[in-house]
Amino acid sequence: MGLHKFTLAAGGSALVLALLAATGTTAGAADLSERMGPAAATSPWQIRVRALGVITEDKGYVSQIPGSGLEYSDTVVPELDISYFFTDNIAAELILGTTKANITGTDAISGLGKVGETWLLPPTLTLQYHFTDFGAFKPYVGAGVNYTMFYSQDAAGSLSSIKVKDTFGAAVQVGFDYMIDDHWGVNFDVKKLFLEPEWNGVTGGTAISGKAKLNPWLIGTGLTYRF
Repeated sequence: MGLHKFTLAAGGSALVLALLAATGTTAGAADLSERMGPAAATSPWQIRVRALGVITEDKGYVSQIPGSGLEYSDTVVPELDISYFFTDNIAAELILGTTKANITGTDAISGLGKVGETWLLPPTLTLQYHFTDFGAFKPYVGAGVNYTMFYSQDAAGSLSSIKVKDTFGAAVQVGFDYMIDDHWGVNFDVKKLFLEPEWNGVTGGTAISGKAKLNPWLIGTGLTYRF
């Protein structure tokens, strides 16, 4: 009888020890997960696809003609951006897209009408701060640099040639994501590029030059996907 009781007691002790060990392991794992936070299970990579409105400032001039002005067509284009999160709050974003601009003379040269056209490729890199205290609503601000390349340039009207020079510019932005779940969200974003490239051309055999003060607003909305 005593041996039977001892066996039951030993078996009960072993069961208790096993339960305690399992509970301790679960608690330790939960504590580790809590310390690492939700970002540990989320990829640092994010992409967005937007419809982007490019709205220019319509300023500029021909240096050789006092009172001259320039304006540029506005467009809506598709745009892709890629973001990398260094922390929950700090990210870098690279935007990629291309658009076409028609160049028209105004003021003292308004009679010339369209004087040229060019395609722009303006990759822009910004460093962002993301606010994380508003649940699914995730606003951010950013600032960075832009390098705009001009290609497929064609003169029109009285100009026999035109060349807009590639140039650097600053960029600032503000926007937000509204996350539908852990991966998908909707995005609204506004950027301002400070972009004033120099240009030159030829009209009637005479060389001319000036500055195109584009300084466009980039207003976009689309979908966000966080890997």
